[in-house]
Amino acid sequence: MSARMKPADGAMTLAEMKEFASFSAATQRYIRRSLDIGLDREDALSRWSRDVVEAASIRAQARLYDRLPDIRATVPDDSAIEAVEPFLAPLVSVSAFDLGQSRLPAFAAYRFLYERLIGAEVRPWLPAAFCAASAMPQLHPDLRRKLLQSISEAAATASGWSVRQPSFFPSWVEKVDSNALPN
Repeated sequence: MSARMKPADGAMTLAEMKEFASFSAATQRYIRRSLDIGLDREDALSRWSRDVVEAASIRAQARLYDRLPDIRATVPDDSAIEAVEPFLAPLVSVSAFDLGQSRLPAFAAYRFLYERLIGAEVRPWLPAAFCAASAMPQLHPDLRRKLLQSISEAAATASGWSVRQPSFFPSWVEKVDSNALPN
């Protein structure tokens, strides 16, 4: 074990990996794609687009994700209304796009993605942004209902949030031919 990683860090990373594994394959794929776009990790268009529709979606997502540096820079330190508006409005817009893609079917997947896109300091604001984006009229009413029902009372009314940064950032894993693996 390295000097940087304490046993608790390893346990938390494992918990994050288990949470990611609990998401559907489509949700996992969307989170990895979004992290590639939002963290400028890879050429998301060449890696993730399977057809022209998905390519157009990736381009639109990349345009919206251009707002992420400003969102990260404006995460409020307190709940003063003056500090919230320049932060929350773009966060809700970006969130509404992601939720409208129907690949983040619940608050847990949304939170998982946005903690990594923006950082731990965004946690107190995620329930508000999620609820606002989930209630947007461009979403189908059935999707709005499903999303809004997915946020637990505990998540919506938490009195405090961890400041620990996420440590597991899922990425692309190349497929390996199982016949090529050693026995």
